[in-house]
Amino acid sequence: MTVSRIELASGFTVSAQGFGGMALTEVYGGLDESQALATLNHAVDIGVTFIDTADIYGAGSNEALISQLLRHRRDEVEVATKFGLIGSPSQGYSGIRGDARYVRDAADASLSQLGTDAIDLYYMHRRDTRVPIEETVGAMAELVTAGKVRHLGLSEVTADELQAAHAVHPIAAVQSEWSIWSRDVETFVVPMAAQLGVGFVPYSPLGRGFLTGTVQAATLGDGDFRHRVPRFATDALTANAAVVEAVQAVAADTGATAAQVALAWLAAQGRRFGLPVVPIPGTRKPERVEENAGATAVVLSAAHLDVLDGAAALVVGDRSADRSWVSQGREA
Repeated sequence: MTVSRIELASGFTVSAQGFGGMALTEVYGGLDESQALATLNHAVDIGVTFIDTADIYGAGSNEALISQLLRHRRDEVEVATKFGLIGSPSQGYSGIRGDARYVRDAADASLSQLGTDAIDLYYMHRRDTRVPIEETVGAMAELVTAGKVRHLGLSEVTADELQAAHAVHPIAAVQSEWSIWSRDVETFVVPMAAQLGVGFVPYSPLGRGFLTGTVQAATLGDGDFRHRVPRFATDALTANAAVVEAVQAVAADTGATAAQVALAWLAAQGRRFGLPVVPIPGTRKPERVEENAGATAVVLSAAHLDVLDGAAALVVGDRSADRSWVSQGREA
């Protein structure tokens, strides 16, 4: 299997599916480093070359892990990382910084941690509302001029924030949660991205694993951060089983897996809205990388899409414990 490639933004081509590096941290429980590297290498072997990380993942350990991949395969990989969050996914975040000085310092730290001379796509991880977005993106643009960063991205921004940022410097991609059970971005952000010619990178495209039908409240480890997400509460998960049933019904009808259906749905949404969409599912197992990549060959019918669209209305619980933390809260 070889994954096809797509132009995410003008002059920036990546694999049609990426890999979410946060899965390879302690946020979902303990992890063996050799297994993590085997999974990363297998992803690149089959053409999943768009690797996503952030300085906050594993307190920098995720960037350090990916540096071991880049050491031998830098020319094969498009690496994306992020700045701006203080804290950790597993223990909780304590703040956001988007001031110009922090942007510069964070970029230098990530370059050192990744062991590379340039970051292919550099995201503002969250919006620091105390700082004009023009200041944050202006500092990011200086990194492009300096050759430290090739393309700019924004994560969990509103449509207005995206438009203001794009006026300062072209934005290559927006990364936000988007899946069959997280569709709030379709109201404002996705249409604005399409209007501006900005690509979209959905994180948690498998609903943090829930849409695969393998996640239950009782099976989540004590250190699993999903315990803090409202829709993963025991009662919510029970109600949300109806969403999984819809995905599994389409999977049975198409001969695909539930994960492949969820990812193929996002590809269909990209066609519907008229913009490039590159999801970044994360996993710890090479065989799951292969399964996820198989979604690029799955085409859903109009009838299948109707079933999946209807499932969105069945979702119980917010996607974030604090709506202001994501674009959904600030759009409202």
